[in-house]
Amino acid sequence: MHQKKFRDESKTFIVEGTKSVLELLRSNLKVKALWSTENWAKTHKDNILSCHFNTLSLKEMERISTLKTPQESLAIVEIPVFSVCDIDNSAPLLILDAIRDPGNFGTIIRTADWFGITQILASPDTVELTNPKTIQASMGAFARVKIIYSDLAEYLTKRNDAPLFGTFMQGTPISQGNFSSNSMILIGNEANGISDTLLPFITEKISIPAHSHDTESLNASIATAIVLYEFRRNSETKC
Repeated sequence: MHQKKFRDESKTFIVEGTKSVLELLRSNLKVKALWSTENWAKTHKDNILSCHFNTLSLKEMERISTLKTPQESLAIVEIPVFSVCDIDNSAPLLILDAIRDPGNFGTIIRTADWFGITQILASPDTVELTNPKTIQASMGAFARVKIIYSDLAEYLTKRNDAPLFGTFMQGTPISQGNFSSNSMILIGNEANGISDTLLPFITEKISIPAHSHDTESLNASIATAIVLYEFRRNSETKC
């Protein structure tokens, strides 16, 4: 399961580390198996009663870990499957267009969770949720945020009940964005931005004003954090 093809075949993925594993055990995701050191098991015995559980030595954990520095716990989890039918149209929706870096994706999931965004729609060419680096960077938020993969243009063709804000280098400053409680926010690819095929669906282009002319752009996960902060601030001000 270190490799995507085997994760896809088994329909499972790996979760490692105390914070992520404990978040997992508190969620509705289905844990297929759990391994940990004896010390970890004793410390967290109240959390693992319902799991198929095994103890391993730290040396054995090193052999199955995806990390250079192995953690004391590792779980095998059934991949959750959601569709666009699971999207709540009354709630905000974060949309990701071809986010390729798993660290960025995981950080975006964690950031969305921080700002109370519970659903993310991702293009099929966005890096998979089950990538170990994505799971690690999300710090347990993957267990609370619903990730849906679907064709973005197809979805947006049918969705016209909410404004779609696209992030650009030039556009309305985000502090002036006319956000609503069910706004859709579109974040583009790290290198190429938002795909041309999605431009016709954008209600308003928004931008993060730069105070330096030497920096070309922001990291996708940092940009997402700033936009979501402003979205929440703007929405709460209207309430």
